[in-house]
Amino acid sequence: MDLVGILILAVVQGLTEFLPISSDGHLVVVSALYQQATGRAIEGEQLTLTIVLHAGTLLAVLVVFRRQILRLATTDRRVVPLLIVGTLPVGVIGMALKTWCKPLLESPIAAGVGLIITGLLLRWMHRYEQADDTDRREYRDLGYGESLIIGLFQAVAALPGVSRSGSTIASGLGLCRLKRADAANFSFLLSIPAVGGAVFLELVDLLRDGATQHFDLGHLAMGAGVSFVVGLFALNWLLRWLQAGRLHLFAWWCIPLGIGVLVWQLAK
Repeated sequence: MDLVGILILAVVQGLTEFLPISSDGHLVVVSALYQQATGRAIEGEQLTLTIVLHAGTLLAVLVVFRRQILRLATTDRRVVPLLIVGTLPVGVIGMALKTWCKPLLESPIAAGVGLIITGLLLRWMHRYEQADDTDRREYRDLGYGESLIIGLFQAVAALPGVSRSGSTIASGLGLCRLKRADAANFSFLLSIPAVGGAVFLELVDLLRDGATQHFDLGHLAMGAGVSFVVGLFALNWLLRWLQAGRLHLFAWWCIPLGIGVLVWQLAK
């Protein structure tokens, strides 16, 4: 893929990683559109790009949530085992999908279905994101069972089109009665070991197999940088909209887009 294509996907990744509309689903759809427009098959390159661009947005999480991360070593040490428990489901399900269902992860049809699921989940979350925070809890008060529930929602988001931020924030608000800010804090703290571990393992595999030979490393670095900068903007956007109780509005993007992708793919 050329530099223009990489930068387009970097912007898409930066915007959609944090907004509750699924970065993986959008990358699959945009990659399929790029392939159709240019006539160039990119199946062998898509995973490499996805990993590198996720590394850029992971850095944005580390910057925005640096205070919460530092507190994990001091006042919030109780949260560390909660994050470990919450990460277990995505480790198991993610490895299973990679091993046995890898084509599903790059399927535009699967992304279309996942986007519709995300939209319905956001509509379900609507009543909870607008509820009064007064009698709700902080993420430090979660139990192991509740952390596991949020982790299971994160694991489902390993499927393309299902939003990781949307599913974990929705489960934190609706099932665990967290305050809005705390649902976001726990969601993105939980993303660090999940996304970081996946990026590290995949980069090791890619470097060992020489899969990065399709790309100029400078172009990959530029892509990661763009996804980082755009990701900072999108993450702050999400936090503002969550506090205003407006995340459910993204359902009106996900559901029509998911239906459109299904119609496009089934008509081919």
